[in-house]
Amino acid sequence: MSRHLEVGERVVKAEALHGGITAEMLRLTVGVQNGDTRDLVLRSFVDSRHVRHAADWLSREADALTLLTGTEVPAPELLAVDSTAAHCEFPSLLMTHLAGRTILDDEGLETRVPLLARQLVTIHAVRPTQPLREYVALTTADTVVVPKCAEAAVWAAAIDVIRKPAPPYQGRFLHRDFQPGNLLFDESPPQPTGARITGVVDWATASWGPADLDVAHCSTNLALLHGPTWGLRFAEVYEEAGGALAAAAGARLYWQVRDALACSEEVQQVARPWREAGRAELTTRVVEERLNAYVSALMNAGG
Repeated sequence: MSRHLEVGERVVKAEALHGGITAEMLRLTVGVQNGDTRDLVLRSFVDSRHVRHAADWLSREADALTLLTGTEVPAPELLAVDSTAAHCEFPSLLMTHLAGRTILDDEGLETRVPLLARQLVTIHAVRPTQPLREYVALTTADTVVVPKCAEAAVWAAAIDVIRKPAPPYQGRFLHRDFQPGNLLFDESPPQPTGARITGVVDWATASWGPADLDVAHCSTNLALLHGPTWGLRFAEVYEEAGGALAAAAGARLYWQVRDALACSEEVQQVARPWREAGRAELTTRVVEERLNAYVSALMNAGG
């Protein structure tokens, strides 16, 4: 930290930011010479299960934040990165703090979903000047965890969908974890059209791949947070916002099902930060039931 502060500045407060799954986030308040303060964010990988991925994730995030500088995407500004813990206790990245808060409530969702869609279209319009790493699939047909409440025949058919080779696609710059938990909103003073997005965070898995994959990931999260109907609607809202998805119905179904099944392996990890953020009703069982209903709806719609 000391290497990246101005003369006379010092950290006067550190506050944990909650909601993350893989990394520890600290909001650092820096005192400046005239008595004012400014806030920074330190992202550190402290869990031994994730440290082995830290160098890759932090390098990806640093590259993404650099790429996004000067674009219309409201991302933090990169200040420093130590992806191998050469100078820090843990692999870490230092960035500016963005105003706003995450909103995971059902209330106001009707107006927020179009904001999500428009923001994702803007992200997919970014054109990297250097080649990006290809997306990584988060599940395989053999690693899917079928919930106890699942309709066995439906899930077997869904698993068969992702046994097939990935459909051809036109590559886009992907956030790869675009979902309500990684968006910051400003609600005050009240906006004429409701909340506005002030930040998109957590770029650790930014990559190159099909726009369908980002849309599918956000759709799955909306389905688990707010009910399957919202997951099914998001692709349509994304297209209404100007986004382009795969033309073939089978290709769309492939990406939608692939992301939904990927969630089957981490339901507990996904549900915990939502409960900590105030959605106490989202127990692991409730989220599993919503996932089952969403997968069933996808297969019925695609079949």
